[in-house]
This record gives sequence, C-alpha cells and structure tokens, in this order.
Amino acid sequence: MVFRMKQALALLCTLAGLLSAENIRTPGLQKQVEILRDRWGVPHIYASTVHDLFFAQGYITAKDRLFQIDLWRRIGTGKLAEVLGPSAIERDKLARSVAFHGDWNAEWSAYGPDARLIVTAFTDGINAYIRALSGKLPAEFAIAGYAPGLWAPEDCLSRVAGLTMTGNLSREVAHAQDIQRLGLERALKFIRLEPAVPLEVPPGLDLSAITTDILATYRQTVGPVRLSTEQGSNNWVVDGTMTATGHPILANDPHRPVQLPSLRKTVHLVGPGWNAIGSGEPGLPGIALGHNESVAFGFTIVGIDQQDLYVETVNPDRSDEYRYRGAWKKFETDQQKLAVKGRGVETVTLRYTVHGPVIHEDTAHHRAFVLRWVGSEPGTAGYLAGIHLARAKDWKDFRAAMSYYRVPSENLVYADTAGNIGWQVGGLTPIREGWSGLLPVPGEDGRYEWKGYRKSDELPFEFNPPRHYVATSNNNILPPGYTIPLGYDGWALPFRVGRVRQMLDAGKKLGIDDMERMQQDVTSLPARRFQQVLKNWHPAPGSQAAQIVEEILNWDAALRTDSRPALIYEVWMSKLPAAVFAESASRSDLESLLHTLETEPHEAALQKSLDAALQDIERQFGADRSAWQWGKLHQITFAHPLGKREYQLGPVPRPGDGNTVNATSGANFRQTSGASWREILDVGDWDRSVMTNVPGESGDPASKHYSDLLQDWAAGRYHPLPFTRKAVEAAMEERTVLLP
Repeated sequence: MVFRMKQALALLCTLAGLLSAENIRTPGLQKQVEILRDRWGVPHIYASTVHDLFFAQGYITAKDRLFQIDLWRRIGTGKLAEVLGPSAIERDKLARSVAFHGDWNAEWSAYGPDARLIVTAFTDGINAYIRALSGKLPAEFAIAGYAPGLWAPEDCLSRVAGLTMTGNLSREVAHAQDIQRLGLERALKFIRLEPAVPLEVPPGLDLSAITTDILATYRQTVGPVRLSTEQGSNNWVVDGTMTATGHPILANDPHRPVQLPSLRKTVHLVGPGWNAIGSGEPGLPGIALGHNESVAFGFTIVGIDQQDLYVETVNPDRSDEYRYRGAWKKFETDQQKLAVKGRGVETVTLRYTVHGPVIHEDTAHHRAFVLRWVGSEPGTAGYLAGIHLARAKDWKDFRAAMSYYRVPSENLVYADTAGNIGWQVGGLTPIREGWSGLLPVPGEDGRYEWKGYRKSDELPFEFNPPRHYVATSNNNILPPGYTIPLGYDGWALPFRVGRVRQMLDAGKKLGIDDMERMQQDVTSLPARRFQQVLKNWHPAPGSQAAQIVEEILNWDAALRTDSRPALIYEVWMSKLPAAVFAESASRSDLESLLHTLETEPHEAALQKSLDAALQDIERQFGADRSAWQWGKLHQITFAHPLGKREYQLGPVPRPGDGNTVNATSGANFRQTSGASWREILDVGDWDRSVMTNVPGESGDPASKHYSDLLQDWAAGRYHPLPFTRKAVEAAMEERTVLLP
C-alpha cells in the first residue's frame, strides 16, 4: 500500500512538471480569463464576462490558427490579390460582389441582440494577439511574404463561406448543358428529381448561352487556395430506449474538405450564460455544433434550393443598361479599391441587377449572368446561428434558435438531458411560384421572381418520433405528405442513410463504442447491389472474369484498406458508366447505373469494363494479386496551403468511399472530403462524450498539436471530450491566464 502511494505521488510530481503555466498581460480584457488546454489541444476558456469569453476565444484561435484565419478573412472579404497578385483579382471581385450591401443595422440585428458584442470581442481578441507578436510572426507568414491584417467585426459576416455550401447554381448549369447535349427527354433519365416535378426549358432561355465559362470565377471563389504557385454529412440521435444507459446519444460527422489545418476548431466556452463545448469554423466566434449543460446538437446539409442563375439581356448600344420588364434599366455599380501585389491599388467595378451581382459577362452576345441567392439578405453569414443554439436549454429554445438559421440550410438533430430527441430543418427558403429553379431563367420579363421566404416553422421537424431515432445523411428528408417545395435535386443518394438505418434497426442497446463503429462503418450498400447483379452474369467457367466474379460474390462488401475485392470493385465501377451509357456517362449517378444493370442485361459492358479495370490495376500494382489492396490506391494527403513539403502530412491509406457511412470521397480515388471532425455526445454523462479532429487542433507546424490526432483519426480512434471542471483539470496539460 505504501509502495502504491509512493508511486502515485511520483506520478503526480511528474505530471506537475509536465504542465505548463503562463500569465499574459492582454490589453482589452475586462477581467482575468483562465484557459486550460487539455492533452488533445482543446482550449477550455473560463471567463467572468461575455466580452472576455469571446475576446479570449479570438486570442487563443489566433495563437493556434493565425495563418489559417488570416487566409479565411482574405478569401471572404476579397483581399487575396493583395498577397497573390493579379491571378486573384476576379476571385476577389466576386467575393466582394456577394458581400452584404444592405442596411448594416438590419444585418447585425438579424443575428440577435448580443451578436455584435460577441463578434466584436472575438475580433478584438484576434487583433490583441497579432499586436502582441510585435512583428515576430509565425513562420508561414515569412514564407508567404506578407503579414497578417487586423480584423474588423464585419469580416466575420462575409458571405463566401455560405456561398461554398449552396451548390444549386452549378446544378442549374449542368442541367442546361445536359439538355442542350442530349435533348430534354434523354437528359431527364440522368437528372434525379425528388420529388418528381415537370422540367421545362423556360421560354426565352437560349440553352447554347449556358457554358462552363459562367462558373469559372464562381468555382475559383468557392474552391481552396494554394499559395505554392461531395460534400455531405451524417448525423443521428437515439432516445434512451435504444441505449445501454437509458439516456439519448447523439452522433454527428459533418463532411467538408479534409484539409490542413483542420476546417474546424474545438473549444469550450464557460462564462455568464455560457457553458458550451464543440466546434466551428476557426474564423467565427462560438460553436456551430456540440452541446451545453442541457442540449446537444449536430447538423448535416439539407437540399434547400437557395440559388438561381439569371440571364440578363444587355443593351447592345449602352453596355451600362440591361432589359427588365419592357424597359432598359441601369446596372447598379460599386467602385472599390483593390490592392494587387506587384501592381499597387486598382479600382474595380462591381455590377448588379435587380436579381443580384453579375458573376460573368458575355460581351459578344450582350448577356450578363447574375446570381440570385439568399446570402444577399440580412443575417445570412454562415453558421452564426450557433450563437443561439449553444445557449438553448430545451426544445422550445432550440426551435426558437433555429429561426436564426439561414445559411447554409441544415438538418439539425437534437437531444436533451430530459430525455427528448428531435430534428429541425433550418435555412432561408425562397418561394418560387410556377417555376422549379432547376434551370437558369431569363431575367428580362420579370416572370421568374421570388415571392419572399418560408417561415421557419413551416420547415420539417420531428420531436420524440415513435421510431425512437432520427437519422439524416443529406438524403431526401421530406416527410410523407409534405408539399412545400424545398428543392428537387440537392439530395444525396440514399446509400449512407440506408446503412445507418440498418445499423440502428438491428435491435441492440447502443453505447458510445457502438456509435464509434457506426461512424467508421465502410460496408457498401451499392456493392451489395452490384453483387446481386453479378449473380446473373455467368462468364465462361475458369476464365479470369469468372474468378473475379466469384471473389466479389464471396466478399463482405466492406471497403477496408487491405481488401483486394474492394479495389477491384471500385476500379470496375469507375469503368462501367462509359461501357453502359456511352456519351451520357459523365452525367450518370450510381443509382442510375445500378438500376440499369438490375433491369437490363449488360454482359458485354460488364466484360469490357472489367477488362479495363484489371488492366489499370495491373499497370499500377503489378500482376501479383496478393499485392492488390484498396488502401494502396485510395489515400489522402494533407497539403498545406503554402505547398511546403515539410508541412505536408501523409499519404494515409483510407477505407470506404463516398457512399459509405465513413465517407471518403474525392476524385481519382484520392480522398479530399469527409469527416475531419466527429462527435459522439452522451447526454447521460457529458464526460463520456468523445470526438476526433484531424490532423490536430493547432495550425502551427511547430506545435505538437499540429498532427497529433492524425493516426488516431486514420485508425478510427476517438478521444474524450471533457466537460465538467473536474474532467477538464484531469486532462489539462497547459494553463494560461490572460490578465487585463
């Protein structure tokens, strides 16, 4: 006993020596703030005032992610050309075009009465850290050749983050090009509409005018930044009748680009009216998903159509006019100063019609292409509704908070300590009367105008459903009999949600470990359907095709990294659309492909595509099939925006694909999107909750928290998410006190 006590004392002394402590004088604070960083790099902030709580969040975010958030600010506010040069001018112009241009009092009030205070405190904290550096900048800035700029509160209200999450514009252009190329009847075979709705080319729309050039700058603006030269998500919540503890459990793994540093930053905020832990985008205050003392919440994107493309007719004789409702009308213009690296300050002109900002002009044919989207309305900066959700105490509070949720449109699942579970759709929903929003529309006759927006309480919701769970995976969530049009083509294929429902319906009492296995599940429902197709194909006995078919049929349809059948299946499926659909292959989705194979014999296509797949695999991995593994082809590499190889992480072999619950999608068999951040929240005991974030909580390559979570993430391991003060102190590795 004495020996054990001595061991424990020695361990405590060792741990005490490992803990670091620091007191920092920080102008701008009102009172002392304590920040306890746990061993996984998560800061737990304890403050006496709301101002100081968010000031400290800004300060610690800048300390951990300064280069990342400065880049985020430049992307959102159109200030990339200042550091990248002329190549970023058009991108900056579009970012500024979609910025809020209305009444700023209305804009701030749309986020709630204390939003301006919170956002201002947050940006003041960022600026305090930048000033405290006294010019001794992180290494990334020295490499990039510029210094971080100071923040204004309005920088957090930029619209590019929300623009990234609303993809209707690209689909409208794709539909128009399909119809132009294939004809309406044939194109409809490849345009999946849920619910079914007639699709007609709007009178006056010249389909030949809809080219890929229209989206060139748009795609650049919403894409990643590199300084060197499917999206989706899952969530589910179960009530206490389905768990081993008798309390609800909520699981969420939002899918966005998996990047370096991580898209999301975890934080714990404790102050007056606040005790919430979770994550959000680093450049914003508060949290976007997580839990407080009473309520847990998580989200997935829902397919509300929040954008439209208008084709405006420009006056051939006066390029400053466009036609609207029988008359020529002046473009609204906004001249702005744009700093351009190597060229000084230039003046750019932004143009607008009644429908919104001009995103592309075809001067040869006197056309302007205009984006109408919900982001022009007050209160539509992405994810700031989390400020309200994080303080909800019950279902009533939660639904009231959801009225602030405008961009992006989301499925929010809910659980509380009283044992309730629920689901609410949130997002600003345009009202279109007599037209679908599925194709670009002519703007000149005024026929295609929005008639306002749906009320928040008109959107779908559930509370304590009799099935005892809610699950969404970007699938069609419209309840039976629901008739309000939200969108028709923004839903993900039903494979992920189908697999989640299979696992939830298995009848087992669920715990945290079960939820972990579910989030990591790589069983492919499309692969199971393909196996059924292969049962009806009978290649010559003893042939190579017969051997492959037998191997696929004996496979468990799990896309593990070490699986040979998974490799063959994936490469084979990539070859099948061209063999089955020929010229239409580029627009076929996996559901269309499987349905076609299930209803019509395609033996020649199966043979041709298999031969091509095996040829590709042998070229890359040799003829020895024992060396064939899915993870050798399907990998992820974490590239830093600066392009420095010493900052790069990986490559890491990856299981799954874009249609498994553990979604690992990306072009050319490389994962680029998926769940970089996961949470599993135990409402019965918050300290039993777990999470993961990849590759780490810090964006500083010199920090041990830059990549310390990568291997756990790759292996499907989680770490605790301590919430009570006792649990936080037990996990603490660093204590920082900010002093006024």
